[in-house]
Amino acid sequence: PMTDPNTGSVPPVPPSGDPVTPPPAAPSTAPGGYSPPASPAPGGYSAPGYSAPSAPGYSAPAGYATAAPAAAPKTLSLIGMIAGILGVVSFGWFLPASIAALILGYMGKKREGVPAKGFWLTAIITGYVGIALTVLIVGGAILLAILGAAADGYSSGY
Repeated sequence: PMTDPNTGSVPPVPPSGDPVTPPPAAPSTAPGGYSPPASPAPGGYSAPGYSAPSAPGYSAPAGYATAAPAAAPKTLSLIGMIAGILGVVSFGWFLPASIAALILGYMGKKREGVPAKGFWLTAIITGYVGIALTVLIVGGAILLAILGAAADGYSSGY
């Protein structure tokens, strides 16, 4: 324990701050075991020295500022959604944007959760749609090139 440098004595311990609870009321001897409800003190006030219990929760120690809860950031999901839309609007010719949309969409789902659900879900869906468009367009272009080369070979007369 710490001593007071001026007097050398130990300072008293401060009270805990919890309100003292009143002793339980004596059981009623009314017939049938019925006990009437306790009536408040005259004038509607509680007994002196007793206060109503405070709301549950935590508070900052005295002298410290409390910070407001921060809103969940939606940056990953928002950037993923923009990249996914860019991948779809480019009709599959911008494959890196669609892949980025998928990655950012799944990262947003894991880190940002329900508050950003609309953003990361849009990023995931548009990412898959952009990849599917890329496969269809590039695959179709390759198929047309093969068919065109085969048709040129038949028309040459050999």
